[in-house]
Amino acid sequence: MNTTIPHAATSCPPACDDAGIRFRYPDRSACVDPRIIDRLIPADHEARLVWEWVCGLDLSGLLAGYRARHGCPGRAPIDVRLLVTLWLFATREGVDTARELDRLCRRDDVYRWICGGVAVNYHTLADFRVEQADWLQQQTRNAVTALHRDGLVPLQRIGLDGLRLRASAGSDSMKTADVLRAELHKADTRLQSLEAEDRAALPRRSGRRRTKKEAACLRGARDRCGRLRRALEEMERTALVREKRKKGDGATTRLSATDPQARRMKMPDGGFRPAFNVQFGTDLDALVPIGTQTINAGNDAGQAVARQEQLEADYGIRPKTMYADGGFATREDIQTLAARDIVFYTPIKCEQRRKAEGQDPSQRRKGESDEVAAWRQRMSTPEGKAEYRRRGITEWTNAAARRHGLERVSVRGLDKVGAVVLWYMLTIVLLRGFKLHAQAAAPTAAAVAAECVVRETVTAESAAAEPPRREAEGPGGPQAVDGG
Repeated sequence: MNTTIPHAATSCPPACDDAGIRFRYPDRSACVDPRIIDRLIPADHEARLVWEWVCGLDLSGLLAGYRARHGCPGRAPIDVRLLVTLWLFATREGVDTARELDRLCRRDDVYRWICGGVAVNYHTLADFRVEQADWLQQQTRNAVTALHRDGLVPLQRIGLDGLRLRASAGSDSMKTADVLRAELHKADTRLQSLEAEDRAALPRRSGRRRTKKEAACLRGARDRCGRLRRALEEMERTALVREKRKKGDGATTRLSATDPQARRMKMPDGGFRPAFNVQFGTDLDALVPIGTQTINAGNDAGQAVARQEQLEADYGIRPKTMYADGGFATREDIQTLAARDIVFYTPIKCEQRRKAEGQDPSQRRKGESDEVAAWRQRMSTPEGKAEYRRRGITEWTNAAARRHGLERVSVRGLDKVGAVVLWYMLTIVLLRGFKLHAQAAAPTAAAVAAECVVRETVTAESAAAEPPRREAEGPGGPQAVDGG
């Protein structure tokens, strides 16, 4: 043993002893936490409620990819119930990355209780988070359907709103097609150089695997080449769409070299950054989000009918009324919803400007259908404007998502971002469902208590109204004799 390294002492001597100061010094030999795992959190902790709810779910959709079976060799995987509970509770607390969740599973009592002694790693957590989009969509539908069956979510008045979600890509990653081709050429050259070095080092390894640094460099170079190729493919499609919309606009198209499916959008603060557009549908009577879709379009135009069709396919119910802001209003959507007997409340575009110019916004315009003309008349009345103001309630879903940390995603690609949004969606539905059930049970409990009070009162009044009982001497001694 190196004599220059002192032996670990069981306790530390008092610090600054010469100064005569009395300190509380650390004693690392003491036993601090002899609790078993199940006593790490109280019996009424929210994590236990989430775990019980997850244990009651149909998890068959998550088990298809597992090959470990009883009686077969191989390491046992992590229980899917544990992974689902981890991500639901982490989403509830605003934990957005797998690495942060991995650290919490080793340091925080609540997450240690959820793990129950099972070791997790951030690779498994990150992969599981983005690979369960279909299952998450189904569980959200099941949860909303159960609330509807209990009479808590009527699904009659639906509000629509979009939320700009900051992408993982930076603003400086937006490149033109020429710059992307030049970057791809550099990336291909570097990849070929690394692969040549790897082949040259193969005889010297003698069966030894690559070091972590060598493997990371090679994997990073391949990933960059793949992202740049996907960006160029996406560039061709996007440029054609922009060119059809406005001549000459296709040549100025810029896409991100790190996340080609992100689009430059106007954010709530007025700036323009790479982002995604998350569409939420909310039941305005119960404040429960009932549907979501992640798109990369910079506006909400044409999304009203798509959301209505998705909701009808999910729940088999056609709402009576739908509310949306002015960004959703297109003639095609208004006409289609009216043909389906759905009253659509959305404001008339540029209404104030038309009034300032002396025009009547409610006046039927040339080429408009009867359904669009009826919508103009409806939204020009005080009653229509008052009814439209109910749409503001749908902002509750956006606020709930922001409160749980849905500000910026750490994953790339439209499918992965959509999967992350579904975790937030299911968490909000779960928490809101708990609250609605508690509110529904509260009147019942109050009614039972009131009934008990009434019974006690009636009993007391009856006892007070009874005639006094007197005792009489009889052959057998004192006897109770009813009055009267």
